[in-house]
Formats: sequence, structure tokens, C-alpha cells
Amino acid sequence: MTRATRATINLRALQHNLTVARRHAPDSRLMAIIKANGYGHGMVEVAQALEHADAFGVASIDEAISLREAGIPQPIVLLEGFVRGDALRLIEGYQLQPVIHHPEQIAILEQTPGPALDVWLKVDTGMHRLGMSPQDTPAMLTRLLNCPRVASVRLMTHLANADDREDDYTQEQIRRFESLDDLSVTARSVANSAGLLGWPQSVSDWARPGIMLYGVSPFNNSLGKQHDLRPVMTLRAQLIAVNRHQAGELIGYGGTWRCPEAMPMGVVSIGYGDGYPRHVPSGTPVLLGDRRVPIVGRVSMDMLCLDLRECPEARIGDEVILWGEGLPVEEIADAAGTIAYELLCKVTARVEFEYTTSEA
Repeated sequence: MTRATRATINLRALQHNLTVARRHAPDSRLMAIIKANGYGHGMVEVAQALEHADAFGVASIDEAISLREAGIPQPIVLLEGFVRGDALRLIEGYQLQPVIHHPEQIAILEQTPGPALDVWLKVDTGMHRLGMSPQDTPAMLTRLLNCPRVASVRLMTHLANADDREDDYTQEQIRRFESLDDLSVTARSVANSAGLLGWPQSVSDWARPGIMLYGVSPFNNSLGKQHDLRPVMTLRAQLIAVNRHQAGELIGYGGTWRCPEAMPMGVVSIGYGDGYPRHVPSGTPVLLGDRRVPIVGRVSMDMLCLDLRECPEARIGDEVILWGEGLPVEEIADAAGTIAYELLCKVTARVEFEYTTSEA
């Protein structure tokens, strides 16, 4: 390792978070959502650690193939389904379960001979992104049940506003989905992470935990630790310089921060080229030892600067934590005006990943 910038992935914490999901849905099966490279944590490594998940959810066939080729045996659900008929050969060969969200997909199944597949029929109860309307769902379900290409059908929907526990739109979505109770299906799925932790009435046969598995709160006003979730990724770098600057000197590109007095300044080996958000403001914290130390000036591609006035003993080589254990990623995301999902997914390939099973 030539550059001490790395992401430590605690697989024990990941497994703990799956246990928390089971605690909230003891009678449900859990489809662990591991799309987007396991939310930036490494999809295959995450799947291998989550061996007790009942199924996995991914976005694309390519993601599913990576899991199968790594020997992952659980059912794999294609959350975006398929677009063309020639995809069915791969879906069959790798034993995948596509989500059906548009009538055109049903037509493809009806027109393409081959072995029967287990599928999920998506109902649009209010997200208005993918899915059949509740009014059209009975007819679409009938077509699927009568199609030789279909072995079984499960129903699912997706909650749009469940991250806000004060928003009653989630309850309306649940009501719309429950209005389909007289349909003959083998199982149903509503709850995502926010549903599991905040909307118990959304818990049914299958739940689909995503962001909570990685130790992050799905809500807009809480942290993962408030739900007994443990951070899985800790992003680390090190001090590569400690310099002294005089009062009035400007720091970094654009000179957006001025030294208020003579002071020590630290330079850390991480920047937006590694996935740390460029647009965090001065004052955003990092951890240096057990102390919170503020970033000052603009984040560069490879470096950022720290105000070391409260940490004068800092030395070159000291470890710096950007988020993770002791510093919630939700806090950094809030400072950057984004969400933790984006920060986790954007850690770049030049950051070294290391996997551990130590106690979180």
C-alpha cells in the first residue's frame, strides 16, 4: 500500500445489522439489497458475509452474474427487471427472479418460449417510478398466472416517503397495497429499511433492508446508532504534513479560509478523487485520535486541510477517520448537502478496501 487511504469494512457489523432487521420482522423473509456494489462496500464480500439472508436484491443482470460466479446460492431478484427478450436467456441460466413492472415485459414473456420463471409483480402505490397501477394490477397478475413462462408470482411495492415518519403518505401507500388482498399470490413485500424501523404495518411476507444493513439510519432526523445499527465502512487516511502558518494567510484553492492567528495546519491524504465530497464546508469534522478536528478551506482532489489548534500534538502519519466508527457518515452527508447513500457509493477505486470481522 503506497497511499494510506483505505476503507475498512466490518463484516461483523454488517451481520449485526441484518440481525436488527430480523428483530423488526421476525416472521418475514429478508431480501438484502446489495445493488451498487453493496452500496459501495463490495457486493460479493457483502453477500458472502450475509449468508443468512433469504435472498438478495440487485439492479442489473451484470450484478447478479457477479454474485452467481462468486458462488452465491440464494435467490437473486432483479429489481429493474429486464427490457429485451434476449435477456431471458441469462435470467434462466443464472436462475434469477425478475421484477415485472411494465406490460411490455409481460408481452415478452408471453411471446418467448422457455422454462418457467419465478417473478415479482411491482405495484405503483405512489412512488410513480416503476410499477403497475393498483387498478391495472389484477389484470396484469392474471396474465402472468396464465403465462407458461411464469412459475410463481409475488407482489411488491416501494415506499416513497418512509424516511419521514411524520408524513402520512406512507400509510396511504400501505392502504393502497392492502386493497389488493384478494389477489392470489404466494407472498408480498412492502417494507424497506425505513418501513422495517418506522412503519411496522408495512412488514409482510418479505422485507427488503438496504441502507440499514450498512449501519445508516434510513430516516431524515436520526443516526444509525439510535436504531442499534453499527457502521460498516470506516474511511481512513493519514496526516502527510503538519505546517505552521501566520495570521492572515489563506488556505487552499480560492483562499476561502484565512488563518485567524499563527497556527498549525494539517494536510490529510484524501480528497474528492477518493470520493470524499468536495463541497463540505469549513468546520466539517474528522476524527484525529479521539478528537474532532475541523476541515478548513476547499477539499482538493487528493488532499484536505485541518485546523490543528486544538490538537497541537498531531504528527505526520497520524490516522484520520473521515466517517465511520466514532463519526457517523450521516453527519458528513448532512454537511455536504447530500445523503449517506451517495457518499458510500462514491468511494473510488483508488481507495484500498480491507475486510475485517473484529467486534464493531
